[in-house]
Amino acid sequence: MGNCVNFHFDIDGDNFTSAGEASVRIKKSLREMGFTPDVIRRVSVAMYEGEINMVIHANGGTADVNVYVDKIEIILADNGPGISNIELAMQEGYSTAPDNIRSLGFGAGMGLPNMKNYTDDMKIESEVGKGTTVFMTVNV
Repeated sequence: MGNCVNFHFDIDGDNFTSAGEASVRIKKSLREMGFTPDVIRRVSVAMYEGEINMVIHANGGTADVNVYVDKIEIILADNGPGISNIELAMQEGYSTAPDNIRSLGFGAGMGLPNMKNYTDDMKIESEVGKGTTVFMTVNV
């Protein structure tokens, strides 16, 4: 593996069926690259939660994954409504998902907390009316 391997995914905001495709593809790629099952699981869970959040709240977005020998960086970006209170959004169980989404089994308010729990570092930049970017790092 060279210095850095980059992956880019467009997340379709209109399709719950394809939500999670990027995390499945990253999981397969990391396995082929020889990463440990623990690292692969942590990256996959963080990616999946982020993808679902982008589908539920932001009509999709992009996911960029930079794979280094010692760390994996995940950058999730959308042009959704933004997060007005990040501290509140980080609380387990807090959700702004509409009832129709909850009836599908999503929107339990664990997305952002799980993303933080499965990564070594997470930073959220968000502006109401402009969108959100989440930066996550999983150390190898």
